[in-house]
Amino acid sequence: MADSASETLGDKIRVGRARRRLTLRRLAEATGTTASYLSDIENDRRVPSEAVLQAISGSLGLDFDELMAAAGRFGEDADRYLRRNPEAGVLFRRLSERNVSPDVIRRLLRDVPELRDDG
Repeated sequence: MADSASETLGDKIRVGRARRRLTLRRLAEATGTTASYLSDIENDRRVPSEAVLQAISGSLGLDFDELMAAAGRFGEDADRYLRRNPEAGVLFRRLSERNVSPDVIRRLLRDVPELRDDG
């Protein structure tokens, strides 16, 4: 299988489900969805809502932020924050324009106290 950085959302969920030894039906019960919907997600045919990603994250013990990123979603709170703080949009555009590597972004998240999970 591909390395973690190149795994799709579906790959991440499928691997997480396999590690927990859950069937699609059991995960569907735990997340309030259907097995066919989860199958579509695992096969990258559908992108779930933020709420469904939160339920999947909790059920499988996966990092919610990683699932959101793999889904290409920012989340409602982030959307509101970007509207209230245009400087954040400037930062995002600069990261994008300069094609900042994932390693640099991880370093920022690790080294800037306000951005750390424990901060």
